[in-house]
Amino acid sequence: MNKLNILEFLQSNQDERGIAHWQKHVDKSGGLKSFGIGLTRLRKFAKTIGRDADLADELWHTDIYEMKILSLLIDDPKMITIEQAERQVEQLNGGYLAHVFSSCDAKLAKTPFVVELADKWIESDDHQRVRCGYGLLYEISKDKRKSAPSEGYFLTHVEKIDKRYSNQSVNVLMAMAAALMGMGKRTATLNAAALMVANKIGPIDFDPDGRCDPMDVSKHLNAEYVQKKLGLV
Repeated sequence: MNKLNILEFLQSNQDERGIAHWQKHVDKSGGLKSFGIGLTRLRKFAKTIGRDADLADELWHTDIYEMKILSLLIDDPKMITIEQAERQVEQLNGGYLAHVFSSCDAKLAKTPFVVELADKWIESDDHQRVRCGYGLLYEISKDKRKSAPSEGYFLTHVEKIDKRYSNQSVNVLMAMAAALMGMGKRTATLNAAALMVANKIGPIDFDPDGRCDPMDVSKHLNAEYVQKKLGLV
């Protein structure tokens, strides 16, 4: 698979409705072009490519949104460095890439330094780094390995969110909320702590077009399957 193959795929799968939506919000595009292709289709296509750090680097240095997304999806966690992460977080072109960069099973979240990087970015004065730090924290919260951080580690982050969620931008607040949701599904203790904060935050209206319901973390954490999983019912 090479860049030309990928361009051919994008051209043959372009979505006019997606393109129209992109153009409607062009002020937030960071100057990138788009074929209007959704993330679900891109993730499926990325699996056919496999991990390829060299191709990922080539795709990243384009002005096409979908190529940059594919770059993030096919990169090799064993090859990613902290220096690369610090460089790329400065190049997220207005924020549309931030969610895939730090979440959505991000390859960055599979690096051995992910906890170190998440903690560093959460304490940053840079809005984009804070947002991505919480995105990484969400991914860390899904780690079921014995080497995963302790319950105390996550409780500390729940407490930090409780102290800091006020007056945050919608993007950062959404990232905080996702992290709360992930942490609150780990243990009964974390569920109770995360629910307390989620109830304070309330539903988050994040879609200016009104196409999506507000994000309600409390609803997710109170879901019957979560409560059963944690032995709370």
